[in-house]
Amino acid sequence: MKPSPSSPVDPILATVSRSGRVESWHCGALAVHHDDELLLAVGDVGAGVYARSATKPLQALPFFDRGLDRSLALSDGEIAVLCASHEGTEAHVATVRQFLARGGLREEQLGCGPHAPYDAASRRALLLAGGKPLRVHNNCWGKHTGFLHLAAACGDDLAHYLDPGCRSQREVAAAVAAMAGTGPLDVGVDGCGAPTFWLPLRALARGFARLANPNGQPSVRATACRTILHAVGREPVLLAGEGRFCTALVRTLPGRMFAKNGAEGVYAIGVAPDPSRRACPGGLGIAIKIRDGNERGYQPVLVDLLLHLGVFGDGVPDALRPWHVLPLSNTRREPIGEVRCAIDWSRA
Repeated sequence: MKPSPSSPVDPILATVSRSGRVESWHCGALAVHHDDELLLAVGDVGAGVYARSATKPLQALPFFDRGLDRSLALSDGEIAVLCASHEGTEAHVATVRQFLARGGLREEQLGCGPHAPYDAASRRALLLAGGKPLRVHNNCWGKHTGFLHLAAACGDDLAHYLDPGCRSQREVAAAVAAMAGTGPLDVGVDGCGAPTFWLPLRALARGFARLANPNGQPSVRATACRTILHAVGREPVLLAGEGRFCTALVRTLPGRMFAKNGAEGVYAIGVAPDPSRRACPGGLGIAIKIRDGNERGYQPVLVDLLLHLGVFGDGVPDALRPWHVLPLSNTRREPIGEVRCAIDWSRA
């Protein structure tokens, strides 16, 4: 029997207004870990969720544990796309093709299916050129390329590199469980065909706290975490794309923040410690799940939470203001409402 949805008693995290009246709302749960302690819990943070693409940086860790980033001489951009859910622009596609070529791998070996680029201009250019969506346009194929390289290093049959029972995927599952501080995890199938993990929301937050502050982890694992944060900080566009929430967040604290969306309303953030500031000295891990699966429900909540935690200092950075109070408009592009955080942090 598959796990059932959690009880519908989760609190309202965000409200949607139209013409000055609340029209809809988004319920869910949110967990904040400060190092290995649960700092804040809103809703049922012990309930399981499929973490989906939010676990990509954790799934990448065995690749670094085996030193493949060094033996393949990966660039910062290739490390970013390894952890990305990207827009499928020409820059994204070129970077992952380079990543594939480093190990003599071929596009047809990718186990993810094709879909059109998420980037509107790239999708239009593909259509006008008479092309069709390919596996290289899949937003997850950086992760799949990393899986293929890891499977080759483990001696797995590359035709079955997504099998949860193969050695490489067992290493991936063990890394995610270790970072999340859980026992063996139940495995589902993600939208791209890769394994995805069912874990408590608080465990996902713990995993991102450890990603952001890996002190106490084995030295190779700690180095891997710092390498990922610094590479993504230098190449934030390759993590997602221009105009994307992940890219905007990472740009606010390059080298100190990792922000990652997952499908169906999951999002996770890690914030590394800042030795120059007393606030949040040990690093933070944040995980949120919007029960109806809509990403607009978490964006204003996360920006408001980061402001409350003192991550931004004096106020919300200009680049994040469009997500702090998310504007809604009609087909004439007239403002008609907004989505905003509904949590009173003083009572949370």
